[in-house]
Amino acid sequence: MTTLDELGPRICILGPSNSGKSTLAEAIAGKRDLPAIHLDQLFHTPHTDWIPRPAQEFVHLHDAAIAQEQWVMDGNYSRTLPQRLARATGLILLDTPTTTSLWRYLRRTWFEQDRPGALAGGRDTVKWKMLHHIAVVTPPNRRRLLALYERTDLPKRCLLTTSALHHFYRAERLGGDA
Repeated sequence: MTTLDELGPRICILGPSNSGKSTLAEAIAGKRDLPAIHLDQLFHTPHTDWIPRPAQEFVHLHDAAIAQEQWVMDGNYSRTLPQRLARATGLILLDTPTTTSLWRYLRRTWFEQDRPGALAGGRDTVKWKMLHHIAVVTPPNRRRLLALYERTDLPKRCLLTTSALHHFYRAERLGGDA
């Protein structure tokens, strides 16, 4: 089983919405002294209710981030995934049941004021579009991410259950809460 150290200095974390990618990125960043880069923050305009930036602006921010020598980066954003994986030294794939993702989404919008990956100056609100994304769009994306994971030659770690994610936190002494 691939360890955190074997994943190298540029770790890409993929998985469905609300699977714990940002929280894991922060935990790894703290342990390995890497910058945590949350793609949601690059994709969306700060101080808004999750309004996307112009596409070229996001690509520019993304490409500048992956050019760094070290990072742990969470988020899928398939449009920029090929260049991200070309720079990555390791890959972690997360998954959680759809019901867990829905609960986490509702919990973070209703109760969490300060969470990893939150948009600067923004406040999460429940959006039908996001509920639809989690419940309808995500299931086929899960299969695509798993197929991508299986094809990659990068050092990698697959955490397909919540208990596997908790075990990874304990085994790697990441602290915090998955």
